[in-house]
Amino acid sequence: MIKFIATDLDGTLLDGARRLPEETFSLIEQLHRRGILFAPASGRQYENLKTLFEPVQDKVLFVCENGALVKYRGETLHLVPIEDKYLAGALDAIRALPHLYPMLCGVDCAYIEDTAQPFYDISMTAYTRCKKVENLNAVIGKEPICKIAVYDEVAAAENCIKVLPQRLPALRTILSGFEWCDVSSPEANKGEAIRFLQRHFGVKREECVAFGDHMNDYEMLSECGNAYVTENGYPPLIELIGSTVPANTNFGVLRKIKEILSTS
Repeated sequence: MIKFIATDLDGTLLDGARRLPEETFSLIEQLHRRGILFAPASGRQYENLKTLFEPVQDKVLFVCENGALVKYRGETLHLVPIEDKYLAGALDAIRALPHLYPMLCGVDCAYIEDTAQPFYDISMTAYTRCKKVENLNAVIGKEPICKIAVYDEVAAAENCIKVLPQRLPALRTILSGFEWCDVSSPEANKGEAIRFLQRHFGVKREECVAFGDHMNDYEMLSECGNAYVTENGYPPLIELIGSTVPANTNFGVLRKIKEILSTS
């Protein structure tokens, strides 16, 4: 019996225009009535997710910042920030490379120091709380930093992911989209967050379903007995996981959730 469903958003649950499909809230209500936990699991910040799911925000678990932060009904259940001692060196390493722009993603707010386009507009649009500061180093120590999001104006898979992991050996660097890499604590990922939630709510691996589309979803998918990649997903991830649902533009996640509801 399925007791827990986690899904990535961009490229997975959200449609081609990055909007929630119309049926999402009614399906979450049905899951809640059946006692099935539902968790949006995203690289997005908490404030953004809370706004996106506002009508049902007290009925979902928010796995934020690629698993570094988990919130439920306003309470922080799980937090794995980057240790402050690594942040200045990581920023220096990112700044030293061409075409890369760092963003510090704090528990409460995201911070950028560069106004280059399209990075600036993308950041201000994607993050509900995002501030421009003169220097990101001034933010260190003011609040826990969940991750450093790195915008790559070339292509993350062809550029930053080939060099950043070697330059930041004490941290975890993972592809999170076509233009983005995420740098986090080695212990922070969606899979660790799912393991925490399984323990916290007493849910078994085989009772869990997960959906994703990119490599930052891999650990989450691996921790769930029923794992699916959208057909529009990153080909290497599809090869690793094996099972797919229709593309986000064809509402594959919602179709699978309806199937689950019809048999539970």
